[in-house]
Amino acid sequence: MKWLPVIARVVLGLAFFVFGLNGFLQFLPMPPMSGPPAEFMGALAGTGYMFPLIKGTEVLAGVLLLANRFVPLALTLLAPILVNIVAFHAVLAGDIGLSIVLLVLEITLAYFYRDAFAPMLRAQVEPAGSAAAK
Repeated sequence: MKWLPVIARVVLGLAFFVFGLNGFLQFLPMPPMSGPPAEFMGALAGTGYMFPLIKGTEVLAGVLLLANRFVPLALTLLAPILVNIVAFHAVLAGDIGLSIVLLVLEITLAYFYRDAFAPMLRAQVEPAGSAAAK
């Protein structure tokens, strides 16, 4: 059980590092797309900034996971990207397999790092320094 978070972290980190880097270097062939998936990807590419932003975030988070540095931050950065990956594959592409694997890895790591997320999940939190002002 002690190796599970390490394996999950490395696999998730590698996946996002490689696929994020592929967004810049195009070393993995893209399968041909048509219809709504192609239109969606075309719209993202058409903005001029969305793909570099997403892929840059994926590379950064992948490096953080692989380096075992700021893992909760990396998981937080990847969460909205993963939601969109799962939604895209479930609704538009119809091939949800790999996206579910990545989601399970993310949830597994979030569970193992749950103490780091506990402060974010409180209903009410005082801003820093407000206790000294009282």
